[in-house]
Amino acid sequence: MAKNLMIQGTMSNAGKSLFAAGLLRVLYQDGYRVAPFKSQNMALNSFVTEEGLEMGRAQVMQAEACGIRPLSCMNPILLKPNSEMGSQIIINGEVIGNMSAAEYFRHKKEYIPDIMNAYHKLEREYDIIILEGAGSPAEINLKENDIVNMGMAQLVNAPVLLVGDIDRGGVFAQLYGTVMLLEPEERKRIRGFVMNKFRGDRSLLEPGIQMLYDRCRIPTIGVLPFRNFDIEDEDSMAERLLAGRKPDLIDIAVIHLPHISNFTDFNPLQNIENVSLRYVTTTRELGVPDLIILPGTKNTMHDLQWMRDNGLEQKICQLVRDETSMIIGICGGFQMLGREIQDPLSVEQGGSMKGMGLMNLRTSFQEMKVRSRVKGRLFPIKGVFESLSECTFTGYEIHMGRTEALEKTERFSEIVYLDESGEAMDGYVSGNRMGTYVHGIFEDGTLRNHLLQLLFDRKGLIWQGKRQMSYLEYKNSQYDLLADAVRENTDMKAVYHMIGIR
Repeated sequence: MAKNLMIQGTMSNAGKSLFAAGLLRVLYQDGYRVAPFKSQNMALNSFVTEEGLEMGRAQVMQAEACGIRPLSCMNPILLKPNSEMGSQIIINGEVIGNMSAAEYFRHKKEYIPDIMNAYHKLEREYDIIILEGAGSPAEINLKENDIVNMGMAQLVNAPVLLVGDIDRGGVFAQLYGTVMLLEPEERKRIRGFVMNKFRGDRSLLEPGIQMLYDRCRIPTIGVLPFRNFDIEDEDSMAERLLAGRKPDLIDIAVIHLPHISNFTDFNPLQNIENVSLRYVTTTRELGVPDLIILPGTKNTMHDLQWMRDNGLEQKICQLVRDETSMIIGICGGFQMLGREIQDPLSVEQGGSMKGMGLMNLRTSFQEMKVRSRVKGRLFPIKGVFESLSECTFTGYEIHMGRTEALEKTERFSEIVYLDESGEAMDGYVSGNRMGTYVHGIFEDGTLRNHLLQLLFDRKGLIWQGKRQMSYLEYKNSQYDLLADAVRENTDMKAVYHMIGIR
């Protein structure tokens, strides 16, 4: 039977996912078979496994840190918000429908058998499981039916480390207040505190750390410094989505839609010399980029209307039609590029609406969700994107729409489904406009490098970045840096003792 340890936080974005990933990497480096687990995830960044099942990307990132392939049992419940009050519910990789928050709250304890079956699958295969909570265990209005924080820890008898975010201030109040709002039996599970995102001299913290221990008899076993590790973010609270970055020689603007999903698609385009990747929400922030990207979204019609209302749609269409900017739409962003979006089954909001009209396409939403991993090759292309012809890529599809051309339009690529279900054509390209349903296409260096070379060539600039390490090598280097930080700033002897390993 696998040993375990659970990482909980004082709030969302306190650093649970990052610390869990660093801890998993340390244990992996030390020779253990380790796996991540989060019983319930709420995020719009998702992934399709080799089996064609959907899961949250946070556990995908953590699985990578462990050197293992992601499995849907690492995240048995995924909630994908699609309105202000409701979410699409995914259980063990399969969509079971949409629910309001209140409805899901009433039913969620019914999913405990699904959660435990998933956990037991991992328990049989791995030495150690590092569990992650969600939000805060001290959300007293939600504790009654908790299945992701202390409720989950109790189900699998896991000791708990509590992470607080010192960068936002009030970390002692965060940690002490969380403990005091727990039941006595729950407090006993917390074996240590971790303070995350610390800037400055640790010795200045010592008096507070001692007073915290005196009040609740829980030691602080880690103080992690504030460092900018380039590791995938879980949700839309990610700092990389904040506006304010200045355009560089090559400027790429991603539209930060209200229901943006899978923005991790664009991480491979970041941290490249002389290239800026900016997330924008207004026409003023948009400026005049070389490339505009319309990302995926969990509510295409709502987010297109949002762009229409705030003037972004008009500005984008002007830049693209004047051939000042190129545009790429991915998944929901691809659907927006066409002339019309139809929703006869009320998958989103029902009815139909006019698209941006940048491509001669029509999208119709369907009840069946497409989930598949693919590899593809671009067709020979004429015009602006010609240099991308024959580029290869790998990725995955997650969508509930079918897009077809209203008149003759060049196809984008041919794809092969990795579940051996056959071949198909994906996406369209027209002049300086391109659209695809495939997520993750820039992780393969071939397409990414050709696209960057195209952007530099169009401005008469020389790009020196072709020989940089692959994106997978880069991610592994970041996991190693994170593990180093965890080792250096955490009492690992205490961690191993909590897990039950000498």
